[in-house]
Amino acid sequence: MARHRSRVSEADAGRRLDALVAALPAVGTRALAERLVRDGAVLVDGEQRPKSYRLEGGEELEVELPEPTVLRASDEPLEVVYEDEHVLVIEKPAGLVVHPAAGHEGETLVHRLIGLGAAGGDPDRPGIVHRLDRDTSGLLLVARSEAAHARLTEEIRLRRVERRYVALVRGTPRSRTGRIDAPIGRDRTDRTRRSLDSDTPREAVTWFDIRERLGERTLLEVRLETGRTHQIRVHLEAIGLPVSGDRVYGAKDDLDLRRQFLHADALAFAHPTTGERLAFESPLPPDLAAALEKARTEVDV
Repeated sequence: MARHRSRVSEADAGRRLDALVAALPAVGTRALAERLVRDGAVLVDGEQRPKSYRLEGGEELEVELPEPTVLRASDEPLEVVYEDEHVLVIEKPAGLVVHPAAGHEGETLVHRLIGLGAAGGDPDRPGIVHRLDRDTSGLLLVARSEAAHARLTEEIRLRRVERRYVALVRGTPRSRTGRIDAPIGRDRTDRTRRSLDSDTPREAVTWFDIRERLGERTLLEVRLETGRTHQIRVHLEAIGLPVSGDRVYGAKDDLDLRRQFLHADALAFAHPTTGERLAFESPLPPDLAAALEKARTEVDV
């Protein structure tokens, strides 16, 4: 893997670290620069610094540069809910990873998006402004230009993009509505999991409302205030409401589900160019609809 080494010039004194890294020809975007800083691939005088670190000039900058990304378009189709020259809203099927990452070398959603003109952000995840877990289905917002990506990413950072999910859980909440405010990070003992027991916690807030009581189960409407990896699943498990079918954090094999009962069923955002408010809803896919009907039948018996 290639490395960039340079001395920060006096002209760059006061500049943010992520902005300086983004200006490197081999990086090119703020999104990729932020990821490199976050992943520890950027050192200032041999030490990791936050992306907002203000340079003083004269420091030694070292950047572990990513390998050039070569993405090939997939012929597999995607269900497009909405599209124009700036954005796409698509239905992500369960079982599909959103973008290439360590540990996954197969086809991803990004490979299917290439032919649809997704663009902006990291070169290895063009157009991606937010993610869904591999086995979570539903609505996903995608950019089609660098400008749209920057605007939508900022809207998500400012928590102006509304993302709603439906989840079936084991157990019953103590109240009809609730707010879970608990930082999440990589688990201290199992690096493949996220948890509240972490050395690197990040703010995470989830809201929920009861949509339907089903005996020992509850159908919840869930809204994200932040967007951490596995956030909904981790938060619901933490308050004793494991998601049905979740093999990592929840009630695996419940209702014979082969994946977690979690579906992104509503999405609303301001169009990055016109400012028009766009809103979309998605019905439950067949496997979750069948599981929900089975849960209702068990209550009626």
